[in-house]
Amino acid sequence: MLKTVAVIVVPNFSIFEFGTACEVFGIDRSERGTGVPAFDFRVCTPDPGDVQLKSGLSMNVSLGLDATKDADLVIMAPFGRDQELPESLLESLQAAHARGAWVMSICSGVFALARAGLLAGRRCTTHWHYSNELAVTYPDVQVDENVLYVQDGTLISSAGTAAGIDACLHLVRVELGAHVAAAIARDMVVPPHRDGGQAQFIDRPMPTCGSAPMEELLRWMVQNLDREHTVNELAARVHMSARTFARRFRSETGATPAAWLNSQRVLRAQELLESTDLNIDEVAREAGFGHPVLLRHHFAKVLDTSPQSYRRAFRGQLAEVG
Repeated sequence: MLKTVAVIVVPNFSIFEFGTACEVFGIDRSERGTGVPAFDFRVCTPDPGDVQLKSGLSMNVSLGLDATKDADLVIMAPFGRDQELPESLLESLQAAHARGAWVMSICSGVFALARAGLLAGRRCTTHWHYSNELAVTYPDVQVDENVLYVQDGTLISSAGTAAGIDACLHLVRVELGAHVAAAIARDMVVPPHRDGGQAQFIDRPMPTCGSAPMEELLRWMVQNLDREHTVNELAARVHMSARTFARRFRSETGATPAAWLNSQRVLRAQELLESTDLNIDEVAREAGFGHPVLLRHHFAKVLDTSPQSYRRAFRGQLAEVG
């Protein structure tokens, strides 16, 4: 049963992500008749005293890492990824995991779990800004940048900022049931579960190619997404054979022409859903998918959500969707 929660903070920790854990576990809601228990919530640090926040503020933390020894959940708050962590902190994370406690990281806190050796051969996530750095620094870790949170055994990692709420509510749902998670979410005025993943928040600009003719072709393709494009036609525009073009295109963009076009069409559909009142059929045509079923298929494949859910998330109830 999830009763005791310890959050570890170190200098330069992020106040909002820290606050997400405080909101879920640090408020006593036990007298509201919703079935939410009162958690024994603790904030601790390797060197008790004033701890500087990333924002320039400071917070007095009186508890040391002994507060983690009997905790059912140990949460590592985000910190500066390049800063040193004391061995005592890594040992506390290792000890918590070894005795079967839940260990969670929020945003860049996952780097502490990786340094402690807890993620070797395991799947995890972090903010998409840091995912490549995490994967390169710890090649034995399976980094998924497209999700809001990951549970691998008793290890949970989350993406940035509000994804910490998603991870915390997920654990509440696992340990205490959906009704408790829903009650906490309702009190916080957030959804108990969000559709999709952080792929929908990632900025993916058009890649720069090594050759001017290919860059010009890519720009032309983006301007003509509503047209059908065959490899033969595209190859002819840059005066190449179809075989040479296909090879060059993949080497310079990392994708086949069809896959690249579909990714650009998804980006175009995102823009239309965010900034226009076009219905789903019209968005599908304008983006080059032709039919809404294809739009929905590629949205689910790339963003793990639906066009309707995406529009609600990024525009609210501003337009009638089909």
